[in-house]
Amino acid sequence: MSSPTAGGGSGLSIDEEETAETRIRRLISEHPLIIFSRSSCCMCHVMKKLLVTIGVHPTVIELDDHEFASLPRSPSHDTLISSQNLSPAVFIGGTCVGGLESPVALHLSGHLVPKLVEVGVLLV
Repeated sequence: MSSPTAGGGSGLSIDEEETAETRIRRLISEHPLIIFSRSSCCMCHVMKKLLVTIGVHPTVIELDDHEFASLPRSPSHDTLISSQNLSPAVFIGGTCVGGLESPVALHLSGHLVPKLVEVGVLLV
């Protein structure tokens, strides 16, 4: 797991004894808006740009392919989030809102901004 590319704070420390799953769950709980990304993923870049355009600066953590298997289950999926079905993985308020399509759909329907306001990452 590499260093974050945006955001900051004490919650980004790495404890070598933590498993990838424990570290990911801790980061999700400590950051109201977090994206798990890959540097080579164009969809991750699009998601980051969308959020910055809205006016928020998410915490972004770049994961290796094998670390994507450690992401927690999405409430709407019965399978673990994996590199094959979710990149980027966007969490708002501790809940997975999906990869790129779901957050974009939320934005187009007018529900993304209120959700970001609700978790305190966007002031209106």
